[in-house]
Amino acid sequence: MSNTFTSESVCAGHPDKICDQVSDAIVDAALKKDKYSRVAVETMVTKNFIAMAGEVTTKGKINYQKIARDVIKKLGYTKKELDFTYNAPMTIKIHTQSAEIAVGVDAQGAGDQGMMYGYACEETKSLMPLPISIAHRLAERVDEVREKKLLTYLRPDGKTQATVTYDRNRPVSVEEIVLAIPHFENMKIRDVKEDLYKIVVVPVLREFGFKIAESDVIVNGTGVWHFGGPAADTGVTGRKIVVDTYGGMARVGGGAFSGKDPTKVDRSGAYAARFLAKNIVANKLASRCEVRLAYFIGAKKPIMQEVETFGTEKKSKKLINDFMEKILDTSVSGILEGLNLRRPIYLKTAAYGHFGRDNFPWEKIVKL
Repeated sequence: MSNTFTSESVCAGHPDKICDQVSDAIVDAALKKDKYSRVAVETMVTKNFIAMAGEVTTKGKINYQKIARDVIKKLGYTKKELDFTYNAPMTIKIHTQSAEIAVGVDAQGAGDQGMMYGYACEETKSLMPLPISIAHRLAERVDEVREKKLLTYLRPDGKTQATVTYDRNRPVSVEEIVLAIPHFENMKIRDVKEDLYKIVVVPVLREFGFKIAESDVIVNGTGVWHFGGPAADTGVTGRKIVVDTYGGMARVGGGAFSGKDPTKVDRSGAYAARFLAKNIVANKLASRCEVRLAYFIGAKKPIMQEVETFGTEKKSKKLINDFMEKILDTSVSGILEGLNLRRPIYLKTAAYGHFGRDNFPWEKIVKL
């Protein structure tokens, strides 16, 4: 029996991703100066305006305005015609962490309550679902061709989408690709589509061993998209949690990731769950795996730790649980130390997904 599954991603210049990257740049700046920093910062961008609000407790001095402007400038928002640039007016409302939350964190407990999910499968080399992997790579490639001026008429912002056909739970073909990319007004959509098909779609799908006809690619569904960015669509930190995780293929937890230091288990717990799920699949204990964790504020250990293998397990559940216990202590301090999370590594997570790239510690494979 066959079925299709669709996942989307967004380019680094998407308004929500601008906010995620600004917030995570602040996390990195704080951790670089003080690895015990507490950070929970939200960013909002809209037409000619930037706002930041939240809590930061750190021994270091942070220039919030410069960090935000540097990130936004790097993303390509330098032209006044977009009605949003890195020099837009900015409001900053940041204070220290609540003492009532801090008391639990000081005792090596969780900085928030909630549930987290980690997922892995054998569909790709990264042990990620194929639809979200393709969507992320398309978004990354669109940004590459714009930044390297391979297509000089593209503007920042953009979205991608991949629809994959499955037969007996295995991906067999790519049915449709959707790209939404703003571009200069003097370009005709048929020329934009032809260029994106040749320079973006074909090489990306080749990386995954697939191909698609140009007729099965949709570019800018209404036929026109010249002006994107925050002037067209207000952005906020944390709104792309499905993009950030598994593209809808697996369940998502109760909180977003970006703008939070790793004592916030919304973030670190999700990384731990992915680490466990990926290692279970990588070590051939199951073909598909979901790990579930849950904490409350101040909890030193999870109040739930479960594993689901969807009938694909190749070893006993006891062996799988023993393996998880061996490779990572899922207490809050165990995750922070075991994955070495108290360091400035988070800005790079804030575009193209938090999972599936080998340069992050939660993607490391531990062999049996």
